[in-house]
Amino acid sequence: MSERTVWQFSDDRGQLSTAGRRPARVLAYVQAGATLWDHGIRPSAIFGSDHDDRTVPDTAKTGSLPTAEVGYLGAGSSLDVDTLLSGEPDLVVAVSYGGGHVYGLAAETAKHLEEHVPVVVIDVGQARGLTEIGDRFAQLARSLGAEEPEVATVDLDAARHRLRTLVAAGAGPRVVALSPAGQEQTHLARPRMWPELRALAELGVDVVEPAEGPGANWSTVGWAEAAALRPAMVLADVRVNATPLGELRTNPDWSAIEEAARVVPWNPEPVCSARAHARFLTLVADALEAAGR
Repeated sequence: MSERTVWQFSDDRGQLSTAGRRPARVLAYVQAGATLWDHGIRPSAIFGSDHDDRTVPDTAKTGSLPTAEVGYLGAGSSLDVDTLLSGEPDLVVAVSYGGGHVYGLAAETAKHLEEHVPVVVIDVGQARGLTEIGDRFAQLARSLGAEEPEVATVDLDAARHRLRTLVAAGAGPRVVALSPAGQEQTHLARPRMWPELRALAELGVDVVEPAEGPGANWSTVGWAEAAALRPAMVLADVRVNATPLGELRTNPDWSAIEEAARVVPWNPEPVCSARAHARFLTLVADALEAAGR
């Protein structure tokens, strides 16, 4: 490290970012910003993807982030470099789903952004497990002078143990993860493609694998086909781009699912901290325990 380089970090593209001082004004994709917050880093601003609202952040993705105190610059293709640089960030933290592509920004926007400010990209796709993703955010946070409290790891270990014990004791009903897509159809998640679902499967939870067919991450089916799976628990996508569950009350197939299953809110773009993961595992364990009664 040269005399003028005080901070450096190699991201998941293998790209080394450096600065003459430790970055203090961090602009982050909403998922990354919420994760860094749990490590004690307050982003100066956050941005979303084309799935998100242009004026307000998706609260399903923000975790414990105090959104009233953190600026939201907008989302996806509506963002330009001038808007992203308006708060004078000295670091941008983005995510990728593989190939090093910056998720949530147009390719040209991301390219020109890097001409002005260091951009760190963390891969949150299926190439690695949730623990590995969390470790990468933890490494970045430490480089920025912060760390998640030790109690978060203790809570996560306890949540994992509780869930594993429940499943081993026979409280392991069929679980379906889905993203509602209107009155006619829904997207069934392919568990192997989502780190959080793979983490559940590793703990012994029976997360249903949809039939092979089109769609790498999701299998799109009619609601009747989803109901025929007869899940005892449903992990329901609650992001703004998914159909709100309240709008499905008149759908007989969803009503049948809801009547028979425990419904747990699920964010497919999870906050990748020990604190947030422990909270999610606790929700699942509570539902499994209730379903097994």
